[in-house]
Amino acid sequence: MSIRPLYDRIVVKRLESETTTPGGIVIPDNAKEKPISAEVIAVGTGKPLDNGELRPLAVKAGDRVLIGKYAGNEVKINGVEHVVVREDEILGLLDA
Repeated sequence: MSIRPLYDRIVVKRLESETTTPGGIVIPDNAKEKPISAEVIAVGTGKPLDNGELRPLAVKAGDRVLIGKYAGNEVKINGVEHVVVREDEILGLLDA
């Protein structure tokens, strides 16, 4: 099963967070926070404007982005957790 988001929605997959601190302390599972970095899996066609045109999105599949901890809606696709967010919920692009 695949997903194709509509309009200005974007499907992202959260990237795994670090399991140890820089000092070498192991972080237990119940103390971990949701990661804020994610990889873009699929993008919609664009944001609808008032005049009826679609503005293309600034991100594309494969980009790494920052999203809020509680942004979007979580969905399971083929047993894998994904998050569907709007373009304005993306905080920024991460450089490689």
